Amino acid sequence: MQDPFLSTAVCRLGLAAMVMAAGLVPVQAEDASPWAADAYSQVRLIAGTNRARQPTLRAGLDIKLKPGWKTYWRYPGDSGVPPHFDFGASRNVKAVDVLWPAPKRFADEGGQSIGYHDRVIMPLRVVPKDPAQPVMLDLTLNYAVCEKLCVPAEATARLGVGPAASAHDAALAAAEARVPRPAGIGGAGALAIRAVRRQGTDQRPRILVDVAAPKNVPVDLFAEGPTPDWALPLPEPKGAAAPGLQQFSLELDGLPAGARPKGAELTLTLVAGTEAIEVKTRLD
Repeated sequence: MQDPFLSTAVCRLGLAAMVMAAGLVPVQAEDASPWAADAYSQVRLIAGTNRARQPTLRAGLDIKLKPGWKTYWRYPGDSGVPPHFDFGASRNVKAVDVLWPAPKRFADEGGQSIGYHDRVIMPLRVVPKDPAQPVMLDLTLNYAVCEKLCVPAEATARLGVGPAASAHDAALAAAEARVPRPAGIGGAGALAIRAVRRQGTDQRPRILVDVAAPKNVPVDLFAEGPTPDWALPLPEPKGAAAPGLQQFSLELDGLPAGARPKGAELTLTLVAGTEAIEVKTRLD
């Protein structure tokens, strides 16, 4: 007579072998991965509170920097390296959208750069291939951290994301609130890009940008070209354009070989205190 306990054990082992062979290793949902640390920074993945079968999951990339050090935005400015995210080893992940909180401008010996200091959480929108199955985020992050000199860095982090409560909802919500909201030219709000116009010559083209912003709040403007090989300089503040408006000037320099300003789409990010907007504009 067959031992029922032995039979059950064999069945369990067989099932486990089939699960592992199919790559379906169980994933346990957590709210944070361990910190991946080096001498100047720490990196981890965090999750928000997510429900079962949710079509898009909330998560975030949490970067802590040593005091006095910074890391870069998606467009780093005159110098620096933007971070590169590789989620290719993730399981049951169709897409990961990285959201960028409003950055700051930094001036140093290498010119002006754009990025973050102290700490930044980049919200992530994770789309599962199958919302009914668990998700494993597996990230390899290549980035740079800088004080007086820049140091390349690499970090890896893995996090199971699924239906579970999280202690990081407030931190994620604060980071999401810092992501520039889409807007159009000519908006009537307290923070708006009211006008964009071309000036200068064919040899030295530039654009002038008139912006509205709340009083007594630091205002800054960043510009990106249609492709990453557009190395535009940072817009320069020019003071008052008209009552209630401030003006920035942007030299259309650093274009890739063969590129022309006419018809190109620029992305303008206007930051005032804790608010920010993002505007797409096509040059005439």
